[in-house]
Amino acid sequence: MSSENGQPDGDAESAPPEQLALIRESVRKARAPRAKPRTWRGAALAKELPVARVLVDKGVLHLDRYFDYAVPEDLDADAQPGVRVRVRFGAGRHRVREGRREGGGLIDGFLVERLAESDYSGPLAALAQVVSPERVLDEELLGLARAVADRYAGSLADVLQLAVPPRNARAEQRPSPAPLPPPPAPGPGSWDRYEQGPGFLASLASGGSPRAVWNALPGPEWSGELARAVAATLASGRGALAVLPDGRSVARLDAALTGLLGEGRHAVLTADAGPEKRYAQWLAVRRGSVRAVIGTRAAMFAPVRDLGLVAVWDDGDDSHSEQHAPQPHSREVLLLRAAQDGCGFLLGSRDCTVEAAQLVETGWARPLVAGRERVRAAAPLVRTVGDGDLARDEAARAARLPSLAWQAAREGLRHGPVLVQVPRRGYVPRMACARCREPARCRHCSGPLQAQGTDDLRCAWCGRGETGWHCPECGGFRLRAQVVGARRTAEELGRAFPAVPVRTSGREHVLDTVPGTPALVVSTPGAEPEAEGGYAAALLLDGWAMLSRPDLRAGEDALRRWIAAAALVRPQQAGGTVVVVAEPTLRPVQALVRWDPVGHAVRELAERGELGFPPVSRMAAVSGPGEAVAGFLSAVALPAQAEILGPVPLPVTPAGRPRRPGAPPPGEQWDRALIRVPPGNGAALTAALKSAQAARMARGGNTPVWVRVDPLDIG
Repeated sequence: MSSENGQPDGDAESAPPEQLALIRESVRKARAPRAKPRTWRGAALAKELPVARVLVDKGVLHLDRYFDYAVPEDLDADAQPGVRVRVRFGAGRHRVREGRREGGGLIDGFLVERLAESDYSGPLAALAQVVSPERVLDEELLGLARAVADRYAGSLADVLQLAVPPRNARAEQRPSPAPLPPPPAPGPGSWDRYEQGPGFLASLASGGSPRAVWNALPGPEWSGELARAVAATLASGRGALAVLPDGRSVARLDAALTGLLGEGRHAVLTADAGPEKRYAQWLAVRRGSVRAVIGTRAAMFAPVRDLGLVAVWDDGDDSHSEQHAPQPHSREVLLLRAAQDGCGFLLGSRDCTVEAAQLVETGWARPLVAGRERVRAAAPLVRTVGDGDLARDEAARAARLPSLAWQAAREGLRHGPVLVQVPRRGYVPRMACARCREPARCRHCSGPLQAQGTDDLRCAWCGRGETGWHCPECGGFRLRAQVVGARRTAEELGRAFPAVPVRTSGREHVLDTVPGTPALVVSTPGAEPEAEGGYAAALLLDGWAMLSRPDLRAGEDALRRWIAAAALVRPQQAGGTVVVVAEPTLRPVQALVRWDPVGHAVRELAERGELGFPPVSRMAAVSGPGEAVAGFLSAVALPAQAEILGPVPLPVTPAGRPRRPGAPPPGEQWDRALIRVPPGNGAALTAALKSAQAARMARGGNTPVWVRVDPLDIG
């Protein structure tokens, strides 16, 4: 009988030697049972620190916390704090098998830390996958993201979506370059134009952490001066971060840094770079290969090692405010970073925001300004055209352009290009005194008044009706909303100067530079190109269109845009002239004539302090359908000092128009309420708003309610 037909009842010892050998070989080749991928059913856990604390990428407030997961032994080496992971989320307690929770959908997250045991008493689900062993989140960035989330009543997951760019596998697989040694300390250069400029650079180069608000002089030198501040920080062996409002400003600073330090010293982080290039640059910063970062608001969370300086340029530009939740402002994020890291801080601009003036007023930062003689030598001559001049000017009534502006343009075209700044369409005027142009404000909350109908005057903040209004400045009783038309400006100029080329720069097509030959350059605010050698003259038209906007920052914003355009004009000694069409007695116009944006900001800050306006007070906006807003306000536990203004109806978004964050969907009627608290109560306000919003979401509230802290446009 062969071995294949052996006795079935015999044991192994009675089997022939050939059969025993075959059995032993089969046992050797048999594989141990493998765990099912992404559930790790039956898999052994890590021997040390078997619990992973994970931040899931849900972005909703009632889930703004960490969740514990089990670490399979096969993922032990890669599952380190800071890596991207995938986990199963949403399984209930009833879905437990072999002591392990199963089910739920796969979702991305970050592994925050490893623990020996969990605070959760029930069974844990296992990590499904370690997406990449690259550690992209460290304690410093996590702490900053948490501080920003608390500051703006948002979720940590939403902030990390802004802070950590999406993964790109090809960029991650490439090694980053080796770090370069610190460069030599730069000379002061044009910083010697400022009274404390050389000392500021010397402090950075020696390892100090100075904090300054820098009022830059007119001209193109600002990019070179900011580059020297970055270079001085690098010379001390530390890192530097500079955030700018747009790609054109980033390109100018990029060129200045490259010319000063050479290639490979800094990284550029902008949304226009593309996902692969941007992630490769971000990884170079994260790995310590590059110590300096410049970019738009996307760079405000850049993980620069050993941060020595954070800088923001032109903080009054709307582009510094993030459009995605929780909508942080780059200035405030960099202020948090300066406090968290104890590094230097530089807020630079040609103008001065009220927030910048507050930093100096409180002593947190020092002013970095030039003397008045240098300011007068660098600034152009500013001339004004008021309502009285327009009334006496027949040419202005016929062509809607003052004679003084025609003369300045004609004279300037003999020597170079002339800039014409025209406000964008869509500027809505607010009510003002017909005699002195003082903005009309509510007697209860000091909000702006607006006309709902012929005789219906109401506050845009608290909604109270106003009867018997009179101007507190001059005693006038008449109101008006004046806007000088600007649609035919380019056509009028083209007909007036037929032999001169006319170039336009605006939202559809923005010019970066123009040649220094005679030409008319018609631009909207913020899109003004630089001219080779500077403009010979500039015409700032329709000043009332910007000054009459229904917004608290209308005067500040108009002055900022005027100064940005006038700073591109040649100095007065070289014949540079600026003509602004606005009432000369108004505070922003006077500040432009004197070229004193700092004084304007200081006076504006004092006035806002008396009226309880931001930034002296903290304010939040709550918007949504009327019933939802009323329910939210009744449920939120606000601080005792909080004051609710409104709710009032928001303008209906027309169909076909792009929807701004927080604005109602096209055709829907929403209400908005403003909540303000005095100084020192901002943290309590944001905590109350976040708690109420989280409770509403946990109850399954589907009606949208938008909460925004420190809104830019409050009326």
